[in-house]
Amino acid sequence: MRNPNDVFHLAIPARDLDEAFDFYVKKLGCKLARRYDDRITLDFFGDQLVCHLSDRWDREVSMYPRHFGVTFRDKRHFDNLYKLAKERGLPFYRDLSRRFEGLIEEHETFFLIDPSNNLLEFKYYFDDRMMY
Repeated sequence: MRNPNDVFHLAIPARDLDEAFDFYVKKLGCKLARRYDDRITLDFFGDQLVCHLSDRWDREVSMYPRHFGVTFRDKRHFDNLYKLAKERGLPFYRDLSRRFEGLIEEHETFFLIDPSNNLLEFKYYFDDRMMY
């Protein structure tokens, strides 16, 4: 089992590190941990995201099979991130919507798209038993 002090690590391709820095740090509000010529390492909502400079980024955008993001326990945090994304003009792949209405897994979700076509999903379940 994961210790709450451990950090999840995800590495994704980035076509341009300056674009990635602008999107994740300046606009989305992530903290820059390290920067090298070939990657930036970020504090992505408490976990580690590494954007590796690569020419193998997705040219065609598709939610499946690959996207990543955060499921919020606190609705205020979810709402605040959505508001920040709107205010800062972050590019949405899918705007705010509600899925599975009337079912226990009902949740709100939105998708952002970064400059390298990586899709980020943010969601909030109304019943926190559905977090996993």
